[in-house]
Amino acid sequence: MKDVRIEGNRVRLRNVKEADFKRLWSLKYGEVNPEWKKWDAPYYLLELIDFQMYIDKETKMRNLDEKVGAYSELLLEIDGQIRGSIVYYWEHEPSRWLEIGMTIFEPAYWNGGYGTEALRMYISYLFENLEIERVGLTTWSGNPRMIAVGEKAGMLIEGRMRKCRYYDGVYYDSIRMGLLREEWESMKQG
Repeated sequence: MKDVRIEGNRVRLRNVKEADFKRLWSLKYGEVNPEWKKWDAPYYLLELIDFQMYIDKETKMRNLDEKVGAYSELLLEIDGQIRGSIVYYWEHEPSRWLEIGMTIFEPAYWNGGYGTEALRMYISYLFENLEIERVGLTTWSGNPRMIAVGEKAGMLIEGRMRKCRYYDGVYYDSIRMGLLREEWESMKQG
C-alpha cells in the first residue's frame, strides 16, 4: 500500500497502521450508542464487535484493498490524535465512479472546520492521484453538517431521493453530492 501523509493547517491525513487498530476500534465500537452514529447513517445498525474480530475484519479488508484497490481508508488526526477517518470506495470502478465518506468520531471536534479542511485535502489528493472526473459523497437530510461540509469543499447537491431513509419514526431524504474535476481545477485557480 502506498504511504500517504497529507498535512494541512490543523488536520493531518495518513495511512492506518496496525498500531492504530486499538484506537480505531475504541472510537468505532467502544460505546454502545456513540453520538457519531446518530449522524453517520443511523438507519444502518452498528454491529458491535470485539477487538479480535475487528483485527480480523481490518486485516481481511486491507489485504483485499491491496489486491483490488476497491477501498482505501486514511486516518484523520487533529492535535496529534486520531479523531476520525476518511475513505474512498468504488461505486462502480469500470466507469470510475468513486465515492467518499468521512467520520469525525468525537463531538468536541465537530463544527470547528476540521471536516471541511480534511475533505478539501482528500478531494485534492484523489484528483491528483487517480484518473477520475468526479468525486461523490452520499449523505442524508438528517445530517445538515455533512451537507454543509460538502458544500464548503465545493460539492454540489446532484440528487435527492425523497423520503427513502427511515430513522427514529421519521422519513429523510438521501442526498447525493459531487464535485467534477473541472470545478476543482477552477476552484484551485480562483
